[in-house]
Amino acid sequence: QIQLVESGGGLVQAGGSLRLSCAASGSDFRANDMGWYRQAPGKQRELVAAMTSGGAMTYADSVKGRFTISRDNAKNTLYLQMNRLKPEDTALYYCNCRVPWSGRDYWGQGTQVTVSS
Repeated sequence: QIQLVESGGGLVQAGGSLRLSCAASGSDFRANDMGWYRQAPGKQRELVAAMTSGGAMTYADSVKGRFTISRDNAKNTLYLQMNRLKPEDTALYYCNCRVPWSGRDYWGQGTQVTVSS
């Protein structure tokens, strides 16, 4: 069973930065595709950034140039560096793991990011 634990969320002023972490266990981390999603109140969950096991990255248009996804396979950890934060980035941020051979998704419990104007 894959377990994902997010950390690093918090309250920050607009223009500030946060770094989210996702510690993974229970699988071969380096073989899995990983990503960050977010869900704001009253809105659907959306992809923020993703990175395949091979290192290919995808970003939502709204965060391009501000957010950077990275992974440390030795530490089984996924990161999301968020710079120049905006109030519209306020959401619950979830870590996602997709096992390529099965297509099954696993989710963390989420970490809250709140950006004040």
